[in-house]
Amino acid sequence: MESLMQLAADPTAWAALATLVVMEVVLGIDNLIFISIITNKLPDEQQARARRIGIGLALILRLALLGTVAYIVHLTQPVFEIFGKGLSWRDMILIAGGLFLLWKATKEIHHSLDPDPEEKAGGKASLGFTAAIGQILLLDLVFSIDSIITAVGMTEHVPIMVIAVLAAVTVMLVAADPLSRFIAANPTVVMLALGFLIMIGMTLIAEGFGAHVPKGYVYTAMAFSAGVEVLNILGRRARQAKRKAA
Repeated sequence: MESLMQLAADPTAWAALATLVVMEVVLGIDNLIFISIITNKLPDEQQARARRIGIGLALILRLALLGTVAYIVHLTQPVFEIFGKGLSWRDMILIAGGLFLLWKATKEIHHSLDPDPEEKAGGKASLGFTAAIGQILLLDLVFSIDSIITAVGMTEHVPIMVIAVLAAVTVMLVAADPLSRFIAANPTVVMLALGFLIMIGMTLIAEGFGAHVPKGYVYTAMAFSAGVEVLNILGRRARQAKRKAA
């Protein structure tokens, strides 16, 4: 308790907490975009349950990984080399996760451009509940490891990491249903979100191979694209309102 009081009185600890909360929330939103796209393909009665399970798994994985911080740090040690480039377990996990994101996003874009017969008739794309949870769990693992290693690089205080993780998961819980409804109601947003997943996947692969990509550039590009899409949505709604008024 005394160490926690000392930590609470340290201004640098508060600065680290604020920065880490922002980073964790951003990574959580990335995770949530994937969860929303996957769960929107399930029957209506299963979507909310799948989202809660997906976010719950993200919380459990992050807290479990925090309990093994000393081991997680060693995941950054090279275990073998490819073409003279040393790869660690973290690198391989990031590369595998990035490849999965690229495959999944490309597949979803293909389905959007060339729907299956049952989708053309207005039905949802077939996806089993277990398959959806399995895909969510895989990406939860990738984002959780990236999240914890990012946290370790920013602070050595586990309580700060725990608070940041809880804050990020709280934001995910609050934003899950509204974000999913917004994505489902705006088909063009689905394509934009899939484009975000491709960008995130490429970033994970680049990070895995040791090419550091400043996340500020990535998220600035995503924010700019999202802003343009918001203007498109407002423009479409204004035109629809004018047509109705006419």
